[in-house]
Amino acid sequence: MKVERMIYSKKKKHFTLIDPANGMISKEKIKFLKRFGTDAIIIGGSTDIKKKQLDKTILLIKKHSNLPTILFPGGINGLSSHADALFFMSLLNSSDPYWITGIQAQGASIVKKLGIKTIPMAYIIVEPGMKAGEVGKAIPIKRDNASLAAAYALAAQHMGFRLVYLEAGAGADKPVPTEMIHAVKENISIPLIAGGGIRTPGQAKAVARAGADIIVTGTISEENFFALKEIIAAVKG
Repeated sequence: MKVERMIYSKKKKHFTLIDPANGMISKEKIKFLKRFGTDAIIIGGSTDIKKKQLDKTILLIKKHSNLPTILFPGGINGLSSHADALFFMSLLNSSDPYWITGIQAQGASIVKKLGIKTIPMAYIIVEPGMKAGEVGKAIPIKRDNASLAAAYALAAQHMGFRLVYLEAGAGADKPVPTEMIHAVKENISIPLIAGGGIRTPGQAKAVARAGADIIVTGTISEENFFALKEIIAAVKG
């Protein structure tokens, strides 16, 4: 599959996260994202996304670019047959089984019916965790506990997940520590995603150099959209 081939390629990649609940992205911004060099657009995040709004966002992206669209659902309402793929994720360090396996069982038949391509992904929340950690009832991994993050990631690989996502949380004041990213990458052979708190080219470059294969930015695209150009260049530089 085209999306998976892109994800598993050796080059460093940048994904832009768009939350339809925060307002529709414009066709102009979609064209800029393609020009800036982002590799894919992730759609989701909120638990209160309306299906009509979600579908409209994906179709707009597809109309004005050939960028892959990947669902990043905060709940069952975050599913759409129009997307190219779905991060079928489990929040491994949640204190609530619902976010580890419950919601996945609840949505499995819907995903099958819609015919969405799934990419199994282990989702690991690192402090502060922000809203993602709060909603998912996570026990955030302490920023100085790189060995625990590495253990979770390796367990994920042993269980058959094809991606690991270290998440500091949207709006976090700083990214996942580079020492933690390095420790995780040293222990796994599947792609590593890092997101949350990345607002500058320097931070993006440091996260990439530490071992993240894919860098995700979301908040900065809402606060200062054109800063993405230099951030993406730093990831790939």
